[in-house]
Amino acid sequence: MKKYDHKKIEKKWQKYWKDKKIYKTKDGGKKPKCYVLDMFPYPSGEGLHIGHPRGYVATDVYSRFKRMNGFNVLHPMGFDSFGLPAENYAIKNKIHPEVAVKNNIKKFKKQLELIGFDYDWEREIITSDPNFYKWTQWIFLKMFENGLAYESYEPINFCPSCLTGLANEDVEDGKCERCGTMVIKKPMRQWVLKITDYAERMLKDLNELKNWPEYIKEAQRNWIGKSEGAKISFKVKSQKSKVDDIKVFTTRIDTIFGCTYLVLAPEHTAILNFKSQILNLAEVEKYIKKAKNKNDLQRTDLAKRKTGVELKGLKAVNPFNNEEIPVFVADYVLGDYGTGAVMAVPAHDERDWEFAKKYNLPIKQVVCKNYPKPIYPVLDKVYTSEGYLIGSGKFSGMKSSDAREKMTKWLKEKKLGGKKINYKLKDWVFSRQRYWGEPIPLVFCENCKRQAGNPKFQTPNSKQIPNLKSQIQNEGERLNPGWVAVSEEDLPVKLPKVKFYEPTDTGESPLSKMEKWVNVKCPKCGSKSKRETNTMPQWAGSSWYYISYCIAENLKSQVPISKQIKNSKFKKIIKGWLPVDMYVGGAEHATRHLIYARFWHKFLYDIGVIGDKEPFIGLKNQGLIMGNDGRKMSKRWGNIINPDEVVRQFGADTFRVYEMFMGPLDQAIAWNTDNIVGARRFIERVWKLELKVIKSIKSIKSQKNTKLEKLIHKTIKKNGEDITAMKFNTAVSSLMILLNEMEKESEISKNIFETFLIILAPFAPHITEELWWNIGNKRPILFEKWPKYDNEKITDDVRSIAIQVDGKVRAVIEIKSDDNDDSVKKRALSDENIKKYTVGKNIKKILYIKHKIINIITN
Repeated sequence: MKKYDHKKIEKKWQKYWKDKKIYKTKDGGKKPKCYVLDMFPYPSGEGLHIGHPRGYVATDVYSRFKRMNGFNVLHPMGFDSFGLPAENYAIKNKIHPEVAVKNNIKKFKKQLELIGFDYDWEREIITSDPNFYKWTQWIFLKMFENGLAYESYEPINFCPSCLTGLANEDVEDGKCERCGTMVIKKPMRQWVLKITDYAERMLKDLNELKNWPEYIKEAQRNWIGKSEGAKISFKVKSQKSKVDDIKVFTTRIDTIFGCTYLVLAPEHTAILNFKSQILNLAEVEKYIKKAKNKNDLQRTDLAKRKTGVELKGLKAVNPFNNEEIPVFVADYVLGDYGTGAVMAVPAHDERDWEFAKKYNLPIKQVVCKNYPKPIYPVLDKVYTSEGYLIGSGKFSGMKSSDAREKMTKWLKEKKLGGKKINYKLKDWVFSRQRYWGEPIPLVFCENCKRQAGNPKFQTPNSKQIPNLKSQIQNEGERLNPGWVAVSEEDLPVKLPKVKFYEPTDTGESPLSKMEKWVNVKCPKCGSKSKRETNTMPQWAGSSWYYISYCIAENLKSQVPISKQIKNSKFKKIIKGWLPVDMYVGGAEHATRHLIYARFWHKFLYDIGVIGDKEPFIGLKNQGLIMGNDGRKMSKRWGNIINPDEVVRQFGADTFRVYEMFMGPLDQAIAWNTDNIVGARRFIERVWKLELKVIKSIKSIKSQKNTKLEKLIHKTIKKNGEDITAMKFNTAVSSLMILLNEMEKESEISKNIFETFLIILAPFAPHITEELWWNIGNKRPILFEKWPKYDNEKITDDVRSIAIQVDGKVRAVIEIKSDDNDDSVKKRALSDENIKKYTVGKNIKKILYIKHKIINIITN
């Protein structure tokens, strides 16, 4: 027999699979569908390291298994090519992003093909392809039309290194998720998506995702951060008689009688409104300026010493007892959480306690766990638990929970507030001041803005233009006067070809310099207008890309998208594939990509494009593969291992088997090149096993070795269950155990060998394909049906059963699986322990539930 040559064999079968289009997926048909998806990569210049394919191998094993079980499988792959990673790489290497992306994708595809994945490459998508981002732009326009996209000038997260605004989800521990630079707050013009409109639905529907890891669902619940409480209006008075309302949100209205001061975030608009009434304005402005240089993490750090400045000249009035209290500005309160104002109750809140102690402010206990004792303990530390109200007027004596309900009702009756639900989730900052991203398909028209604000206004060049106010077609134009959507026929709005694309330090996108591209006619009135020059974030394309694989042919169509989505064939295809059945990727996307994709999906559901409320019904996270040194693979540590080298030396099948055998898929584990030798030996032993195969026809039932026969059936069962549950390490282990037993045989029937090859094929497709054809088969092993196990063959030879006497267990005996009923009953009666309870008694009946229990009934 020839020596196993993995290079020759793998190259041979990869070419065959590609030429014969073995993995091409057809829409429709009678087979049940199974949509298996990897979180697609962004094509960095470094290419794949050995950690990246772990999830890809897992989905490949899973999808091959599903194909062999009669499913019509969609298992596609594409590239998330827009955004900061690609652009930063291009800048660093002084190459245009478009060229860099094209080269990197070519490199990635070659690497993926070496490992032998069953992707349908005819459905490949690239997010920077105009055919793809035409649809991304269309979805944005639909959000704009429905009032979900709005222009904002609020302070946002800004990365001084990447020179762009960031969403909250792009910030980790106060740093830019991409470059690690400390993020600052900077007021900027940006587009924002109203993801908060979907907060409650996204929260509620998590309960329907039964096949998601609980820790991912919990991470999303915490990120959405639902708080139920009350909104309260505090009157604020100045010495110059100016009065205004400040709204406060609290989850502990039961503590309001203990409120001894009010705290405003440095960004709160009331500070500006009362500017002329604040007696120590210079001190306040100095504090606010200093606070601007801190990020949210620094400001809210519990270990940080609390600081603040009193707004002298202002007093707030507690609506429940009309008590006047001082007003402070403090950076531990954030402007974008709740209302940006806090009623401070130092007796019952840690931060307020620390602040009050520092500035010698009153501390009033209003909740006590010892009520109704007449004497309350002196409060020597903060009490944050619930209890009974004291010193709270007519609400004294009530439990905290009851008081909250009564107090909220009282607020509503007095029109001073009422019940309020608040979310930690913030609207999605959707603008990036960079070149390499989807252009936002809007133009700004001064003429349309004037017309929208004054229907009688008419410019010299617009005599024939009818009243534009009546022409406003969507909520987006009403909410954002002057902004006009690009017509659908003009999509995609393509990125202009440029020589210089580096970010500016002015807060503007590099596109703002492209005058020929920027200056256009308004699609609505024909007047001079300017394109939006900010681009979309890297998360835009990935928020819907899983849908694009289903409709790859539609992406190339010139028919307007609004017409395509109404087509019955389109609807049938979408309904036929969605939702994704199994989605595999990193847990780090729990509060970014997975949140955004669920939001976009629900919006597309609302406008009738898709028919399911959730995009991914099954989700699995793969753990990181660490370097040999136990650290995360990084150029910094010099511990990156290229999978190409591993495949060249050991083979793709060895690589696949080792990655699945290393440990549980969802756990991190360190790579050990020495250990991969064991996987290689396993593959070589499989290769040599063919020498034992008897080519004459023998069935699995005719195998004389009963022990091996049982093990084969057990392995079929275990492998199927383990692959379904994505417990690949134990599945590979069972295959190794089976191989050990088969090697002990002097000869093996062809039927048994074929069975072994079929259940090994998802893990090692190349060697099993070669051996499959070597023993006389004439079609790909992937087209074979997954073997069925015989229940009778998987039972153990010896079983333990309990023996009861009059309903009480008195002994346990071991029997053989093939023992007949009479012999089992006889064994039970002869047991010494049983004799103690039956001697001298008349045995009325013996009940035997086969292989489980015997009950001896006496008179």
